[in-house]
Parts: sequence; structure tokens; C-alpha cells
Amino acid sequence: MEYLFLSERLGFRKWKDSDLDPFIKMNADPEVMKYFLSPLSSIKTLELLSRIKGHFKDYGYCLYAVDRLDQSSFIGFIGIMPDTMGINVSPCIEIGWRLDRKAWNKGFATEGARRCIEYAFKELNISEIYSCTAMMNTNSERVMQKAGMSFVKKFNHPRVPDGHILNEHVLYRIKQ
Repeated sequence: MEYLFLSERLGFRKWKDSDLDPFIKMNADPEVMKYFLSPLSSIKTLELLSRIKGHFKDYGYCLYAVDRLDQSSFIGFIGIMPDTMGINVSPCIEIGWRLDRKAWNKGFATEGARRCIEYAFKELNISEIYSCTAMMNTNSERVMQKAGMSFVKKFNHPRVPDGHILNEHVLYRIKQ
């Protein structure tokens, strides 16, 4: 397998056609998508994957497909993308992750986030990275903290309806 970069247990790479079926399944899982407005349909997953690939083509970085090295298996994505959410820091570079349930509670998100930040700073010359999540998603917030990110603010997400349980978000940042 040709990886763009590695961490101790993970390989970060471009997306392959064989990732599509497990990616569709992962995005359709209500538990994986618990802190989003809804699971993604196959069509929405294809649209997301098209945007991810487009960002790699345009910028040279993206939400990378991630393999667990000891099993040579696709477990989800971890990476960075240009963000234009309109949250008073946009445009900015945002780090994000989404892993299949079978990869949860093993430290992969934290390991991958740390490695992506290191790669972004050292190889891509990116000087500042943001991340946000719903206030109630304490697991992702903990990943941000363990990855060395600092709390910036709470905010109402512009793409989540007012009054929705997921509207209130936290924003974190790390600088080189």
C-alpha cells in the first residue's frame, strides 16, 4: 500500500474505489453519525467523497482514508480540509475524523489527529488548525484536547437549526 504518511498504527492515503462500500456503510450507521443531523445516504456519501477528492486535487491535502496497519483495513478518515462554515474564523483549515465503530476506544482518533497536525505543520506549512464539534460530543472534544488543541469558544453552528439539540458547538485551535 502506498501511504502519504504513517503514524505508529495508522496509514494515511488517498481514497480508493474499494473504500466506497465501507464508507457508505459507516456514514449510514446512526451511532457513527449520532452528532450530525442525520446519517448520510449513499448519494450524500458519494457527494462527500467527491468533495474530499476535489480538495486533495486542489490543495494537496484532505480528509485522508485511514487504514489500521496491523490489519491492512480501512477504518474511516482523519485529515484536514479548508473550512468555510462562517464561524468568525472562516476561511480556515479544519481537522476532522470519522471512524467506523469497530475502531472506537482504541486511541486511533487521537493518534491520527496528532499525526495529521504534525504533518500539516511540518510538511504542508500550515500554521493554524481548527476543529469543532457539538457540545454534547465529549469524545471528540477529548480528542481535540489530547491532540494539543486549545478551547477557543462556544458557538451556534450556522448549519444546524436554532433550538436543535446539536446547535451548540465548541471550537478548538492549535497553532504551530
